[in-house]
Formats: sequence, structure tokens, C-alpha cells
Amino acid sequence: MSTPRAAVSRRGFLGLIGGSAAVTALAACSTGGGGGSASRPLKFWNMPWGGPQFNPTDKQITLGYKPASGLSTPTYQAVQWANFTQTFATAMASKTGPAVSSGGGTQAFQFAKQGFIAEADDLVDSWKKNGIYDDFLPGLLDTMKTPSGYVAVPYNLDMRVLWYNKSLLEKAGAEPPTDWQSYLDTAAALKKIGVYGFAANGNASGGNAFQMIVGFMINNGGGIFDAEGKPNLVTTANIQALEFIEENIRKGYVDPGAISYTATNSNSQWKAEKFGMGIDVPGLAANVGGTTAADLVVGDPIASDSGKKGALYFPNNIMMYKNTPSQKDSEAFLTYYYKHMAELWTKKTGIGLPVLKSIASTPEFQSDPNQVKIVKVWQPVAKTWAAPGGTALFSNVSYVDSTTPMNTFMQNVLSGKTPKESLTALQTTLKGEIK
Repeated sequence: MSTPRAAVSRRGFLGLIGGSAAVTALAACSTGGGGGSASRPLKFWNMPWGGPQFNPTDKQITLGYKPASGLSTPTYQAVQWANFTQTFATAMASKTGPAVSSGGGTQAFQFAKQGFIAEADDLVDSWKKNGIYDDFLPGLLDTMKTPSGYVAVPYNLDMRVLWYNKSLLEKAGAEPPTDWQSYLDTAAALKKIGVYGFAANGNASGGNAFQMIVGFMINNGGGIFDAEGKPNLVTTANIQALEFIEENIRKGYVDPGAISYTATNSNSQWKAEKFGMGIDVPGLAANVGGTTAADLVVGDPIASDSGKKGALYFPNNIMMYKNTPSQKDSEAFLTYYYKHMAELWTKKTGIGLPVLKSIASTPEFQSDPNQVKIVKVWQPVAKTWAAPGGTALFSNVSYVDSTTPMNTFMQNVLSGKTPKESLTALQTTLKGEIK
């Protein structure tokens, strides 16, 4: 992924266009339909998940599919992230959309609510017989399972993990942290050499520190939503997490300018060796580049004061729609695609972390120890926006994924408002928006 904020825009969906009302209005124009024949092509729409080579490689994989007799031949369309929400919403309403696509991370859950999504239960059942089901990393498929069925299947992963600069820690005479207290100790040692030990980027339009903040809440067993999918923020676990962040700010471990930093600014601070430790994206080293990149190391998940471990992650997904030549067509294509998509990683096209163990075990992926550690050590303890009440995503998470309330929450925390004030303000806003 090119920048953290770009990654956010890829996951956020209806939150970016003001909630579900916009699509509801479009949905009223028509409903998704099924049926069809092999004479009708199977449309696959995918996003530019990586660098310049991603979509050409992806298109080659897609068009390499040779359907069985009676099934449809695929077509391929790359959908740009700019205005992608409107692109999909308009396509759904006019029945001109794809049979299969990726998209924003909460898109499938919103479109399922509107009746456009073809659930993937039969597909998942078939994968139990051909080995694909057992190839998924632990718990991933569960993130897509709602009470009515699987609304999508995991495709690639993004998450927020601990990074540190090994040369700066060595210079400071410090060790990588293992818990919150040792994090504070390491940050204190970094401060003595003029380095900030708690990286953050809190710009309201180009930062993603709200993800880091929620990650620490999850680290302590907290989060945003309860078991009923309702916001429940003013909890002991969340207050303790924000108190930990507040302590880092109070002790001068956070760059005072961080509240206005974009992800680009943050990368520059890492590159200039002004940031020595912090929670950031899996591609941080690649984003920073230069000689500093070789010194950036993924640490272990740290234990909170309550002894818990955890992190925030985003299982980006692929979904099927009711508007398809046939459900059999969509399922056959996706089975082919998942059996052949490894090239997107082995050719290092820049896509996020893999969801399949077989891809994570390839020599090409194993060549990057940081990425290997994220998949092996961080993914098993990571949780979605649904935490702590659940595992599976649901439509309400669109209200917290790259939205104005979360940007305000981020700035409240970084500007020094008390944990209870920040959490109460977000709770009040979300309760007013989520009906």
C-alpha cells in the first residue's frame, strides 16, 4: 500500500459518503438479481491494491481462467480508489456492476444490508473439500461470517504493528519493549538521545493515529463495540489504554507536531531518525525507504498492564453479487482465482499481507522477516473494528473506519483531553449517528 491514509480510504466505504443513506436511495431504484447464462460475461472488478504491476498481473491471472462448459468467461476492470464509492453504488442501482469484486473493507457488509450481496456459504463449504478452507490463516473466515452467512471472503490483510529502529535503540542502550511499562522505559531512553518513542500522525485529513489509539484499546481487551454491535467506549479497559497514551504525551515521548502530521510527514520523521518506535503500517520500511529502512524492525506484540495482547487489523475482502450470470459462475471463478492468486505476492506487486498460509510460506514472502513476523506473530492476536464484542465485521463499522468522528477522537486524544472526555465525546457522537 502506498500510504497509510490511502489504505484507510480503501477500507472505508459508506462512512466516506455520509453513511448508508446514499446507497439506500440508490438501492430503492432497483434490487440485485441473479440468473443468467454462459453467453453473459462474468465481470470481475478489482482495486489497485499495489504498485504499477498489480493490476496487469491481476488481469493476467483473471483472463487465464478457462471456464468449464456452460460457464461464463470473465472480464476484468480496474476500479480506481478515487470516487470508488460512487462507482459501486451507481453500478448496483443500474445493475451494471460486477458479479465479483473487491472494494472497501466494509463495502460487502453495507451492500448485504441493501440486498445486493450473494452470500458465500456454499463457496466456503466447497473449499472445505478442496483444501482452500484450511489454507486460510486462523480466524480470518470468521471475520466475514454474519448471522445470515458469509458476506465475503478474506483477500488481503492490513494491520497496525509495533516498529522500532534497532540502531537508535542500540544507541540509547534500550531493549525492544515487551509490555507497557518497558515501552515507557524504552521511550524514555530514546528521549535522552533526542528521538521520539511514540510515533503518531494525527492530521484530520491525512493521518491515521485513530487506528493506533484503537489498537491500544484492543491491546488492553477493549475496543469500540459491544456484543450487540453498539458503541460502548467508556470502559475501564479503554480508559486505561488512553491513560497509557496520555502518559507518553505528558512525558514528551510524542512529537508535539504529530497532531498535524500526515502519514507522509510521519514517514519523513522515521527517515530522519526522529521517530524511533511506534505503531504503524506493515509497509512502513518500504514507505520510509533509504538507508533507514534496513534498521526498521517489527517488534513483538506487547502486553498491556492487564496482561493482554492485541492489535487492530483490517481483513480486506472479495465479495459476490446477486447480479451475476449465475452463482455457480461466481463460485467457480473465485475457486480458480484463489488457487492462482499467489503471483500477486510472489511477484511482489505491493498488495497487502496474504490471507493464505500457502502464500505466506513461499520463498518470496519468507524473504522479508518483518512481513513474516507480522503474519506469524501479530495476526493471531489481532482483532477487527468489531472488538471487543465480536469477531465478524458488520455494517456499523463504517461509522468508525476513516470518519469524521474518529478524526475528532484522534485529535482530542493527542491534544491532551482526558481519556474519559475523549471516549465520552466519541460515544455520544456514534450513538447519535448509529440508528
